Amino acid sequence: MSSAADSRRQQIEAKRAKLAELRKAREQRQKPGPSTPQKNDVEDLLNSVLGTSRGPSANGGHFDSAELTPSSSLPGTPSMGRAFLPSSQSGRESRNSDFASIIGTTLAPSNNDNVIGEPRFLPDLIDVEQELFELPAKKERVVYNKEIQTMEIETETPEEDETVQRGISEVDLEALQAARDRELEEESVQLDKEIEEEIREIPPEELASILAAPELLEFVDSTTKMFYRALNDYDYTRDYRVGAETGSDESEGRVKRVCEFYDERYTRNRSITDVDWSPQYPELSVASYNKNSAALNEPDGIVAVWNLHLIERPEFVFHSQSDVLSVTFSPFHSNLVFGGTYSGQILLWDNRSKHLPVLKTPLSASGHTHPVYAMQMVGTQNAHNLITSSTDGTVCSWLVDMLAQPQETQELIHAGHNKTGEVAITTMDFPDNETTAFWVGTEEGNIYQANRYDRAGAKAGLNQYDVYKAHAGPVMGLHFHPTSGSVDFSDLFLTSSVDWTVKLWRGKSLSKPSTTPHTISPLYSFDESDDPVYDVKWHPTHPAVFGAVDGSGKFDLWNLNMDTEVPVVSTSVGSGRALNKLQWDKKDGRRAAIGGSDGRLYIYDIGDMAIPRESEWTDLQKTISGMVGGAQMNGLVDVAAGR
Repeated sequence: MSSAADSRRQQIEAKRAKLAELRKAREQRQKPGPSTPQKNDVEDLLNSVLGTSRGPSANGGHFDSAELTPSSSLPGTPSMGRAFLPSSQSGRESRNSDFASIIGTTLAPSNNDNVIGEPRFLPDLIDVEQELFELPAKKERVVYNKEIQTMEIETETPEEDETVQRGISEVDLEALQAARDRELEEESVQLDKEIEEEIREIPPEELASILAAPELLEFVDSTTKMFYRALNDYDYTRDYRVGAETGSDESEGRVKRVCEFYDERYTRNRSITDVDWSPQYPELSVASYNKNSAALNEPDGIVAVWNLHLIERPEFVFHSQSDVLSVTFSPFHSNLVFGGTYSGQILLWDNRSKHLPVLKTPLSASGHTHPVYAMQMVGTQNAHNLITSSTDGTVCSWLVDMLAQPQETQELIHAGHNKTGEVAITTMDFPDNETTAFWVGTEEGNIYQANRYDRAGAKAGLNQYDVYKAHAGPVMGLHFHPTSGSVDFSDLFLTSSVDWTVKLWRGKSLSKPSTTPHTISPLYSFDESDDPVYDVKWHPTHPAVFGAVDGSGKFDLWNLNMDTEVPVVSTSVGSGRALNKLQWDKKDGRRAAIGGSDGRLYIYDIGDMAIPRESEWTDLQKTISGMVGGAQMNGLVDVAAGR
């Protein structure tokens, strides 16, 4: 509603309030109160002012002053002799005591006083002449002071004027009040009409058009986000007088669940296929989803950006015409999100735009034509590329602002394959500070090293001779150790597979590739899981910690410096359905985002386990040395046994 309408409504409300006050005052005036002057009180006041001797007679009636005779006496009134004395002569009563005694004796009441007209004895009156002097009235002394001009002067109204004012006809007052009430009633009726016009009912068609306006929807969306963030960021209802809870049902050991992201409207009947954290905003995470088979009118794939301060709904939702299998934030552009689809397209979304992608690759042979399960951004702020891989063995390099065609395209071919030479890539990773060499996991269970360009001693493409072979099923996760700390472990990487195992490998030096087929064995195999392990990730700050998620819904946290046989913490997540993806936050690694096949994104906090001690790097070096020695011993045993 416009500002003019709001101003008009405020004026109407003010008038209605004033009308209510006037009506209340009128009701109070109509109620009789103890201070209302009565008729008898007015007559008594007049009698006292005018000095009229009017009182009840002996028989309860009234009499007139004409009935008084010199020989009559009334109860409660002075005798005739005293009544006829002027007030100015009251001071001479003492000097005329003889005369008063005579009058009092002569006019004394008898038993026949009530008989009117009975002859009485009257004494002879003596005329006494006496000169009377009247003293002049004392003049009022007027003194001027500085308060005369400011003090309130009350004018004395004669009692006769006050009596006249109190005697104003009530009929005239009621007529005046009735006229005023009629005027107020007319104004009230007019105000009611104006209010009804202002708050009239909107027709359904007009209401639907108002609610569907893009401006209103954008306003509601932005404001509700701010409210939800404020409510989730701080619990303003917290009572500090109540003791804090020491335990939680959502925690097990030293791992605690922070929150769970799920939206009935967008993520129902969908599974999470990939997750990532924003490098710029540590509270933002992103998840990609496959299609909802029960809703044909919804987009096949979606990408949801979740905020830790906005639990009830996603911060952004992006649409895709195909299932989104991989997703990543741009480390150099906080507004951009990339996604790889089942159809082979690469999509670019901008959170400043709507739900649809701002750029996408064409469905042509120049790019991917098979599902894109892995993508990674490599390079620096001024020179970076998006590297994507698909199950047809194609690896493409893209410029983020030009997705019409890839900048580079490679087909990873292995000549030793019997049926097809292409390598079906399911996962891919670059070591830290490396932009040319990368490792890929395949559907057959092997891991290969490949190069984007020719380099000293190695050619571009797949290294067919060095084969990392140990898994009996497709490789689902591959991650290199981060380069942080006093000791460099960047040549170590972990893999997970549907064969229920996680394996630790050491990458062969890139400067000395093999010229003949050579099989590389893992340093160690973690066989504790009883279900397919769908993802594994090194911790970004603690050198000996890594996490893994499997098909039974378990989140396993390992610390190689503490135990290499079993995880230090194993937590059942959610409803027990399979967990597909795991990603550590890029700030300090305290939180882990876990994507489940039930469409829910779980955020867990590992607490102090993310903080390494100074000796962790040297301890891990000793642990790895022991693993290498054990692997060599196993190799010697295998050779001796003729395996």
